Amino acid sequence: MTQYEPLLARTRAIDRAIGPIAYDCLKIVVVRSGSAILFSEFGSQAVSVGDAALLGPNVLSCTEPEGHVTVTSIYIDTDYALDQFFWQHSTILHDRLDARGLAEKVYSEPAQILRLGAARAGMMMPWLDEMVDLSVERQFRPRFNRLQALWFNVMDVLAPFIHVSSVRLTPLQRARARPVLPRSRRFVPLRREALLAREALHDDLAHSWTLHELAATVWLSPQQLVRVFTAAFGKTPKAYLTMLRVQEMARLLRETNIPVAEAGRRVGWRSRSRATEAFTEHTGVNPSRYRAMRPVGADRLP
Repeated sequence: MTQYEPLLARTRAIDRAIGPIAYDCLKIVVVRSGSAILFSEFGSQAVSVGDAALLGPNVLSCTEPEGHVTVTSIYIDTDYALDQFFWQHSTILHDRLDARGLAEKVYSEPAQILRLGAARAGMMMPWLDEMVDLSVERQFRPRFNRLQALWFNVMDVLAPFIHVSSVRLTPLQRARARPVLPRSRRFVPLRREALLAREALHDDLAHSWTLHELAATVWLSPQQLVRVFTAAFGKTPKAYLTMLRVQEMARLLRETNIPVAEAGRRVGWRSRSRATEAFTEHTGVNPSRYRAMRPVGADRLP
């Protein structure tokens, strides 16, 4: 995209399996017609008209349509959502920097299916259509108030169905698993060490990285690297590497006929059991089931 927008919507008809994919933002998917199986950290869930999915940042998910499914997806920048969360809870928060911590405690489940019912979902369709129209026309700035009003209308319907948890996790616990991106990430330049560490992981994701080895490549202590990397990307280096491996393993399962164990080895896992465990944990579907989701007749390499 040539222009950044913190809130946008798109409608899409899906007739083949997609994912797993993770977005650097909040994502809400409303089913408009048809049905599908969604896979994520909640496992596998059947969805149809009247259902919506709420996915946090950096949460992998994939979709297997049952014939076809049409959805409207809303993408919400995490900072934008946290600003609104702050004002909603401003009477108990000291400042905006406190909003992230409270949001992490209240919304500790990063992937949820919301069973709205067809009638409630139907109420949202005109708002969703208008949001899509304004987003396609890139009207966020000139029609900011209208887009925000539509967003508030949608959230007024969704909010009662979002599960609120009393589970309290430390920032480091969340960073090791399913983090929300840091509230201040746009106001503090990314440190060069974080960028170099991420580049190293991308360049050789199959390498058996240790925290000490990765830290040494960027001249930081392991503790410093965890702090710097998490502040930049919302995940510890280990959790970020696992996400990269799952995404690459999914590509291999889609595009080749190599055995599951070999796909796991190519991305850095030495045993099939470890590869299967990590893949299932992050996508909600085991590798064999995911491979079976490929369209019949799809090109496959040996």
